[in-house]
Amino acid sequence: MVVLVSVIKLQHSMRPAELALFQTPRSRPQMAMATKIPARMPPSLVARSLSSASSLAEKLPKAPSPAPLAIDLSDTQRLFASVPTASLLHSLANLSAMAAGPLVDVGVAALRAALASEVQILRAAAIGVARATVHRHFCAGEGFEDAGRAVTEMWEEQGLRSILDYGMEDAEDSAACDRNLAGFLRTVEMASSLPPSSASVCVKITAICPISLLERVSDLLRWEQQDPTLQLPWKTNSIPVLCDSSPLYLTRSAPDPLTEMEESDLRLASQRLSKICERCTEANIPLLIDAEYTSVQPAIDYFTYAAAVQFNHGDHPIVFGTIQAYLRDSKKRMVNAVQAAEREGVSLGVKLVRGAYITRETKLASSLGAPSPIHPSIQETHNCFNSCASFMLEKVRRGSGAVVLATHNVRSGQIAAEKATELGIGRVDRKLQFAQLMGMADGLTYGLRNAGFQVSKYVPFGPVEQVMPYLLRRAEENRGLLCTSTVERQLIRKEIFRRLAAAVAWTT
Repeated sequence: MVVLVSVIKLQHSMRPAELALFQTPRSRPQMAMATKIPARMPPSLVARSLSSASSLAEKLPKAPSPAPLAIDLSDTQRLFASVPTASLLHSLANLSAMAAGPLVDVGVAALRAALASEVQILRAAAIGVARATVHRHFCAGEGFEDAGRAVTEMWEEQGLRSILDYGMEDAEDSAACDRNLAGFLRTVEMASSLPPSSASVCVKITAICPISLLERVSDLLRWEQQDPTLQLPWKTNSIPVLCDSSPLYLTRSAPDPLTEMEESDLRLASQRLSKICERCTEANIPLLIDAEYTSVQPAIDYFTYAAAVQFNHGDHPIVFGTIQAYLRDSKKRMVNAVQAAEREGVSLGVKLVRGAYITRETKLASSLGAPSPIHPSIQETHNCFNSCASFMLEKVRRGSGAVVLATHNVRSGQIAAEKATELGIGRVDRKLQFAQLMGMADGLTYGLRNAGFQVSKYVPFGPVEQVMPYLLRRAEENRGLLCTSTVERQLIRKEIFRRLAAAVAWTT
C-alpha cells in the first residue's frame, strides 16, 4: 500500500509532458471510430470484398521502414539496467537540487565562505557537507585507491571507460608545478595498473607551468599572429595555434621577449609534460590535455602540439588537445592544426567540448571593450560542435587522427552516432570515443554504450579540500548546464516510476 501511494503521488506531481514519458500506448486514451456493420452479409459479397482488398494491397507500394536510431533512450529499463535504484534516487535528488539556479548560487557562496574561514568547526562542517553532496556525486573518491576501485567497477559492471583527472588548481611557481607533476605521474602509474583500455588520463598545463608564464607566452604567440616577422627563438614547432579570427585583442602592443629565466622555466614546463607523455607512451595510455581560458589557451595549444609532434607517431595518438566549440574561431583553428599535423606526418588527437568559461570570457572581453569571443547564441555553439565533430569523423574514417566527443547534448550525440554509422566507422575503434562528466548525462552515456560505441566518464578525484576549488568553479561556470539537465531527470523519473509500478504489480 505504501508503495502504491508513492506511485500515485509521483504520478500526480508530474507535468503533462513528463507524464507522457511514463505512459504506454495502451494506457493513453485511444480514439475509436464507430462503424456500423450489417448483422448479416452475403457470403459472395464477403469473398469479392476480400479478393479486391487483397489485390489492392498487392498493388500498393510498401511503406519504407523507419531508419533505426543510432542511439535509443526510450527503453529506460535497458538504459539503467546496471544502476541500482538507490543510485538513481541519489542522482535525481542531486540533479534536481542543482537545477535550481538560485540554490546553486547560495550553496556555492556558502561553501566558498566556509572553506575560507579560519573557524575550524565551520570549515570542517563545510567539508563534510561537500563530501556528502557534490564530491560524492561528481568525484570518484579522495585517494588513488578510491579512484582505482571506481574505474574498475565502471569498466567491469557497466562497460564504461574513465578519463582520470587528479583535481589540481593553477600553479603559481615552479615548486607547485613539481608537486603537481608528481600527482600526475602517480595517476598514470595507477591507470597502468588497471584493466587494459579501461582508463586514460587528463592533465592541466596550468598545473605544471606557472600562470604568469603561460600568459606571457600567449601574448607573444598572439603578437606573432599579427606580425609574422616576430622571431620567437624558443618556439619548436610550426603547427598553428591561432587564426585571423582569434581574439587577438588580448595583446594590444608588442610584448617584451622572454627573459632568460622565463625561457628556462618554459623548458622546465616542457620537460614536465614530456615526462608525463613518456609514461603514457610506455603504458599505451591516452593523455588528454584540458583547454582553459583564452588568455592562456595559445600557450596551452603550443605545449599540446609540441608534445603531439614528439609522441604521436603511431596509428593511435597518445596526446589529445581540446577544442572548445563555443569559441568563434574554434572550427578554423582546429582545421588549420589538423591539416598542418597531417603535412608533418603527425596523427592529431582532438577532444571536442562546448566550453566551460562563458562568464569569465564575457567579462574579460567586456572590460577590454571588445566583442565576446563566444558564439552569440547557444544554437550557433551547437552548430559549431556538430560541424567540428563531422570534420573529425571524416578524418577518422580516412585513418587520420582520433576524436573524443565530449558532449551532454542528446541531439549532438545522436547526430555524431548516425554520422559514424553512415561512414562505417567501427564502433570498437579506439579512434572514436564519446565522453560525459561523472554524475552527468548518464542516460546518454548508457544509450551510446548500448549502441556499441566506446564511452568514457570524466572522473575527477582527490581530497575534498584539494578538489573543492575545482568543483566550485565548475558549478559556477556550468550553472547553465546543471539547469538544463531536464532530459536526464525525466529519464531517471521514468525508470523510477517503472520500477515502482513493477514492484506494485509483483505484490498484487
